[in-house]
Amino acid sequence: MSDDVPSSPLRALLPDLAPWRTSADFRRLWVAGLVTNFGSFLTFVALPVQMKTLTGSAAAVGAIGAVELIPMVVFGLYGGALADALDKRKLIIWTEAGQGVLCAVLLVDATLPHPAVWPLYVVAALSAALGAVQRPAMDALTPRIVAHEHLTAAGALNSLRWTVGGVAGPALAGVVVAYAGLGWAYAVDLVTFAVSVAMIAGIAPSPASHEAARPSLRSIAEGARYAWSRKELLGTYAIDLAAMFFAMPLAVLPFLADELDAAWSLGLMYAAIPAGSLLVSLTSGWTSHVHRHGRMVALAAACWGLAMAGAGVAHNVWLVLLCLVLGGCCDMVSGIFRAAIWNQTIPDELRGRLAGIELLSYSVGPQLGQVRAGGMAAWAGVRTSVWAGGALCVGAVGLLAVGLPKLMSYDDRTNEHALRMRSARAEDFPPAPPVTAS
Repeated sequence: MSDDVPSSPLRALLPDLAPWRTSADFRRLWVAGLVTNFGSFLTFVALPVQMKTLTGSAAAVGAIGAVELIPMVVFGLYGGALADALDKRKLIIWTEAGQGVLCAVLLVDATLPHPAVWPLYVVAALSAALGAVQRPAMDALTPRIVAHEHLTAAGALNSLRWTVGGVAGPALAGVVVAYAGLGWAYAVDLVTFAVSVAMIAGIAPSPASHEAARPSLRSIAEGARYAWSRKELLGTYAIDLAAMFFAMPLAVLPFLADELDAAWSLGLMYAAIPAGSLLVSLTSGWTSHVHRHGRMVALAAACWGLAMAGAGVAHNVWLVLLCLVLGGCCDMVSGIFRAAIWNQTIPDELRGRLAGIELLSYSVGPQLGQVRAGGMAAWAGVRTSVWAGGALCVGAVGLLAVGLPKLMSYDDRTNEHALRMRSARAEDFPPAPPVTAS
């Protein structure tokens, strides 16, 4: 799959730090994202804990996800249009500041003698809306500040940032909430927003391209038509949706742990998939030397399904955990190469709108997968839900691979869209002068 030979096996595994070394703006964006990610996980844990404390109702806690879904869908699409039409840096700063204000509302509510429930729902909905507006702008900013040949490495480093937060953030949140209280969790999150805004303010302005359309339903539809016309892009969305819908097992893990008579393993089960993702992120150097990205997306998604099927049929809890870790590895590999295709081929004037569609593909899929897993478990049993979901994932990915040859033939060295964008971005990132001996 590659003509590039790494200089040593160790370098082939270590993350490629070229984007970090060559772009000060990427360093600022990466650090800002890491800081705010830790803080956001504090609130991610504290909010449902507070809801449970105030109501004692599992339904009330579950309703938090329900009030987040519609804003995520609506504002994800509109946020993509805004990202194309406005300065991306300013949009990120304002949405980050807005989320900081919402965090302050939670802090005030938590310190009241009798905290109210309704602000939790309002903040959850508004935070989901702001996050959905912000994410396309962040995704669209990366190709503006990283050289074309380093985009795969940048995607891997961004994945590392998210997975570090996903593994360490909840653990830190549990300690803070348990020993310091909810108010401290919200206070720390508020500080991280302030730090993040200061970091992002140091990034160079990223104005809209001259070809960008004003945000409107027409511009959103234009982005959707473009995505539909690019079958390799369509394939990345469809494969990720299929993988998450059929094989995401998180909703039934508590029941799987009970069936294995290993209630103690539930926390490990929840941590296993992020741990696998983190493992790949920490050893992602090889991804910069792979060019057949479409094949890697499909292969990794199919292996994710196989891993989940293995978790469903295994009777030993350690084998189940191993399968979940392997699944996390496969999911991250697929995500790295999906992001590479997006960043390498989508024109700047459409990047935000397509990032909005990407947001839906990787956020709605897991939520629908939770519904699928729970419903199938109630109908056919927990283990059947897990292994059959994995098998259905493999079958669906296979059908999509056959039906989308453009995705399977994608090669970043020969794809017409990748070559066009490489040429267009060459002026913004001229090659470094050769080093001469003194």
